[in-house]
Amino acid sequence: MTSTAPEARQGQDAGEPHGEELTSWQRRLRRFGHSPRPGIGLRERLVPPYTRPGAQLWAVLGISPPMAERLVRWSAWGGPLLVALVAGVLRFWSLDSPHALIFDETYYAKDSWALINQGYEGDWPKDIDKLILADPSKVQVPVDPGYVVHPPVGKWIIGLGEHFFGFTPFGWRFMVAVLGTLSVLMLCRIGRRLFRSTFLGCLAGTLLAVDGLHFVMSRTALLDLVLMFFVLAAFGALLIDRDWARRKFAAALPVDEEGVLRPDAEIAERLRLGWRPWRITAGLMLGLAFATKWNGLYILAAFGLMTVAWDVGARRTAGAVRPYLAVLKRDLLPAFVSTVPVAILTYVVSWTGWIVTDKGYYRNWAQTDGRGGNWTWLPDWLRSLWHYEYQVYEFHVNLTSGHTYQSNPWSWIVLGRPVSYFWEEEPGCKASETGKCAREVLALGTPLLWWAACFALVYVLWRWFFRRDWRAGAIACGVAAGWLPWFFYQERTIFLFYAVVFVPFLCLAVTMMIGAMLGPAAGTGAKYELGLVTDDPSGERRRTLGAIAAGVLVLLIIWNFIYFWPIYTGTPIPDGSWRDRMWLDTWI
Repeated sequence: MTSTAPEARQGQDAGEPHGEELTSWQRRLRRFGHSPRPGIGLRERLVPPYTRPGAQLWAVLGISPPMAERLVRWSAWGGPLLVALVAGVLRFWSLDSPHALIFDETYYAKDSWALINQGYEGDWPKDIDKLILADPSKVQVPVDPGYVVHPPVGKWIIGLGEHFFGFTPFGWRFMVAVLGTLSVLMLCRIGRRLFRSTFLGCLAGTLLAVDGLHFVMSRTALLDLVLMFFVLAAFGALLIDRDWARRKFAAALPVDEEGVLRPDAEIAERLRLGWRPWRITAGLMLGLAFATKWNGLYILAAFGLMTVAWDVGARRTAGAVRPYLAVLKRDLLPAFVSTVPVAILTYVVSWTGWIVTDKGYYRNWAQTDGRGGNWTWLPDWLRSLWHYEYQVYEFHVNLTSGHTYQSNPWSWIVLGRPVSYFWEEEPGCKASETGKCAREVLALGTPLLWWAACFALVYVLWRWFFRRDWRAGAIACGVAAGWLPWFFYQERTIFLFYAVVFVPFLCLAVTMMIGAMLGPAAGTGAKYELGLVTDDPSGERRRTLGAIAAGVLVLLIIWNFIYFWPIYTGTPIPDGSWRDRMWLDTWI
């Protein structure tokens, strides 16, 4: 059977010397585990093939070769769709429970309702929540504008569900659940493309489907899940663009008499890749992310650097002698134009509802308090919007008021302080010795998945640094872009659920580690010494043990999700059972 291990088919972007051609620094790195890639053809390095189950598996299952071929083609989409279906059933099950405005839904559900009804957020009365839950038909949207501190895209999306299903818990959670389900499907396909393995892609999606934080956020009308969706979509678009560009190089390079693709420095340095629609799509997605929450700006910058680094790797692999100079001349400006201006334009367009009205908060600032100055040649709406953005920036950087559930980003990866969205104590509970049952919705990642991710991140960083594996670098970039910026604002009031933005990349990291645990398939295993491939007689035993370990880990993660299900969904349980699930004192 063909290997599903992540190192089976792919390795570094750049060509690497083999055998006696090893450089001195590569020989020094070998003592830390650096292993040069065995000889792989240039075409396979530019456009790696997808792994396929071997004939032995189909023979054991009694499946004919034509049927096996159809199953392989079906699984590319069938597998991800099946995983997404399961994820969707879990997320939509009893979506309207709890029947309450939980945590910050009290802001976003109401702002979204105002947006879809009048184009701008209103100033809601403080005691309106009970009336909304009792009889939303009696609720009047306030005409007076409200001061809000987040861009409108996430609220427009939440409002779309309210438009179709009413001003109810199901209505304001509907679209978030849709995006949560679609993000599982996207991660399956992204993992498949990243690892060139349908199995590993579906595994990554499965891990996301059973992550508690992603699950809770998919069932709550907050902005962070929407932000995560657009970030993941942008990453997927850039991944497709990477493959598209490398196919362009493979098609342009010369082929020798034996049909072998050969590098060519002139082509590699001079080839213009032209129109890159998937990169523009990524710019649009990053603009929508930025227009949902401002931390999308950091991700825009990180992904921009990542895609340029991929262009350097592609030109180097194709034979460029000066790949950085070639990228500077041919790719840098198009990369900037197709992402940054597109993202900024998307952001401005997202404020259309505020722009076309004259009642939005600060909408008329330019005609009143902002009259005069050096920028009066700009449209009044643009000057007013800029002033609004500056005021919002001041609010965010100075938000230091304490909160019961705030946490330091250092603690996020180990789930140090999750956020309780909903809590209710039910008296008269016969199943409890104390006569009390607890209902809670706790924004807690599946503990075994996150703690496994701690080790997986170490593995990813090791593989990126010592094996020069671009896939590990891409995963590390996704985690860093969503996590590291918060370390600059440790005095600010921040929460663990912000980490949902990089949860898909944690799942990819764990998947990559599991792929390494599985190892190469029996008969294809190899020991790498100075770039030469030799037989590994222990390959079958090693793969069996790796498969057992990987299977146990995945089953434990799924069990862990099931065990915490009651505190993800607000299901009433005896208070003793609730306390059994509080593994750390900081979870209470």
